[in-house]
Amino acid sequence: MARTTHTVSNQPPPLVGYDVFTGDRALVEAVERHLGPGLRDEARESLSLLGRATGSEQVREWGEQANENPPRLRTHDRYGHRVDEVHFHPAWHRILGRSVSSGLTDAWGLPGGHVRRAAGFLVATQAEAGHGCPLSMTHAAVPALRIEPELAEVWEPAARSHVYERALLPVAEKPGALLGMAMTEKQGGSDVRANTTEARPLAAAGEYVLTGHKWFCSAPMSDAFLVLAQAPAGLTCFLVPRVLADGSRNAFLIQRLKDKLGNRSNASAEVEFDGTTWARRIGEEGRGVRSIMGMVAATRLDCVLGSAALMRQAVAQAVHHCSYRSAFGGPLAEKPLMRNVLADLALESEAATVLGMRLAAAYDAAEEGGEDGGQERALLRIAVPVAKYWVTKRCTPVVTEALECLGGNGYVEESGMPRLLRESPLNSVWEGSGNVQALDVVRVLRTEPLSLDAFLREIGAARGADHRFDRAVRELLAELADLDGVEARARRLVERMALVLQGALLVRWAPPEVADAFCAARLGGDGGAAFGTLPHTLDLRTVVERARVEV
Repeated sequence: MARTTHTVSNQPPPLVGYDVFTGDRALVEAVERHLGPGLRDEARESLSLLGRATGSEQVREWGEQANENPPRLRTHDRYGHRVDEVHFHPAWHRILGRSVSSGLTDAWGLPGGHVRRAAGFLVATQAEAGHGCPLSMTHAAVPALRIEPELAEVWEPAARSHVYERALLPVAEKPGALLGMAMTEKQGGSDVRANTTEARPLAAAGEYVLTGHKWFCSAPMSDAFLVLAQAPAGLTCFLVPRVLADGSRNAFLIQRLKDKLGNRSNASAEVEFDGTTWARRIGEEGRGVRSIMGMVAATRLDCVLGSAALMRQAVAQAVHHCSYRSAFGGPLAEKPLMRNVLADLALESEAATVLGMRLAAAYDAAEEGGEDGGQERALLRIAVPVAKYWVTKRCTPVVTEALECLGGNGYVEESGMPRLLRESPLNSVWEGSGNVQALDVVRVLRTEPLSLDAFLREIGAARGADHRFDRAVRELLAELADLDGVEARARRLVERMALVLQGALLVRWAPPEVADAFCAARLGGDGGAAFGTLPHTLDLRTVVERARVEV
């Protein structure tokens, strides 16, 4: 009889079949904190339903299939007609449809809508981050649409619909629609004022035709796009539908799809407007950046939430693996040095989640109006670029270290960790890279004193609770008092602002063990440059246990 040579032991079970929402204590607490009592029960139920689906083996398989079978461009049909269509794997449509039906494009004007939607976005994108792009842009387009009431009347209900309709049809015939954005060009990149796309007015008021080339256009199968182009009076914002009201295709020529590092399930394209591309103006001529900034700010917050989702999934996988994997006489998670690493990663993940959800709550308060709404709107103006800069920057090192916790197992595709790692730099690049965010914060500091006041009020709410936090606030105030030569040190300043803001939120709302560790390592200087360098005197076991998912 042959001897058994392949008995599998000391391998953790797969992390599937769990509730991604209720398994995330920091996220659950944020939803409870920021929603009114009358909204909590229904929100918990719907988010848990989404969480169970996201953690299911079926939806995880859809995410893998969508990533492994990237979209394909089809420029012409069999007869030679130009069609400019992108074909996706069925798994993409299933996972996107589930998120749309869960209301992840529907937040504006609903009580607690932004908090609920942010939590759902953070949960759903853990199955496959690529589908977050069309969700984010569709959600974020609403403020721009509202500049033109006639457009909003048609497009906002379609954008906020819970029905996913993939066919390219006139918006009047669709139960739901997706919207995208195309701003950057080869010669300009983030400097959108360098755009050369030309907009020529037609006889009908507000109607134009466009000529130009867009270097990046994400989700090109969306039903319409917000586009910047040079009108006679300057850079202007336009809505470009894929299908016109009479059912004919608009001239939207897809030149090629980008071959990207990650985000492979989502199509990103170069598109051409050939001089007959019909567009509808949004806002006044020459005020395009102002018109589109509401969309940009909302997508920047989604970059924060998307990075928080990636970090949470990576940390959950690392803690899960180390809880089951034994080495050197016991579970890895019980080894002091590994526990230090896991706790350090868990701190970064929780700080990102708490910050992202606080900003979502600010959106809800801003929509409600009143004095508090104005204060929250001012806070968003400075805190969104601060958070976008820092949280997206921290994503890649967190995912890298979490992958290492799995050792060689984490380096193989089957673990899912390489997919998270390839995705991790994306949100730092999209919607303005690090320098763009840092310079935006500097601009706010120089020109919008109400935003700085709102920021100082926010961090001031935590003063007196931790001496390391208080010292960090004093040091930050000294830096803010001297803005000479600030551009060269803008990254350093914004990093400090982000850490103090995260510290303030954790001191107020996180368990003492989490707040203590964060203040010691991130604000008190008692931590190293690498993860796993927390002071050994801290209660790290509690921090790690808080991050663990129970399956």
